[in-house]
Amino acid sequence: MAESLLSESPEPITQSSRSGAEPGAAAGKVLVVGLGNPGIEYQFTPHNAGFLAIDRIAGERGAVVGNRRCRALTATVKIAGRDVVLAKPETFMNLSGVAVQALVREHEVDPKRDLIVLYDEIAFSLGTVRVKERGSSGGHNGVKSISGALGTEEWLRIRIGIAPELPAAADSARRQRKHYVLAPFRKAQLAVLDGALDAAARAVEMILAQGVGAAMNEFNKRENGPV
Repeated sequence: MAESLLSESPEPITQSSRSGAEPGAAAGKVLVVGLGNPGIEYQFTPHNAGFLAIDRIAGERGAVVGNRRCRALTATVKIAGRDVVLAKPETFMNLSGVAVQALVREHEVDPKRDLIVLYDEIAFSLGTVRVKERGSSGGHNGVKSISGALGTEEWLRIRIGIAPELPAAADSARRQRKHYVLAPFRKAQLAVLDGALDAAARAVEMILAQGVGAAMNEFNKRENGPV
């Protein structure tokens, strides 16, 4: 395990003519984006699970996500033999698509094939990790911004559960979503999240090494609840 957590509207981008492929199917560059809000006050909040996952992936490879490109902090690493650009948008959550669109163009990646986005998902319990090929925003402003900027919902995502485990607490968190996602995690929650970040990092590596189908079979297990 890596170091513990405890110690104006953009125009849609045109889809590439390459279709039907998935990350891991070609030798080109891959863009892996984690969503969150910049600023120390947001660092360990549920809404920053995507940022924390990117830092975990980078840290495992001795990299620091600190280069400023396309309104994002970035680093380039190797995963499963692929050149991977790790990115954390600095545009705040509801404008994530501005940075993602610019990164997609800068690195000439096909969003459907070579983009993976990691973000928090309040529909799932803390510690849960899910892989999904496409879909609506589900009320997540960062996801909505990215789909709007790219002009498509056809991009791969890894969702990191953030809801409390107890049903009553989870219901309360979902009712008060805006407050919950921006409130700092408790110490006990960070311990659970730590394992989820390791899992999210493994999911990225599995997608690139074996394909999205293998990752979905591994992480979207029935005992962990609905996909």
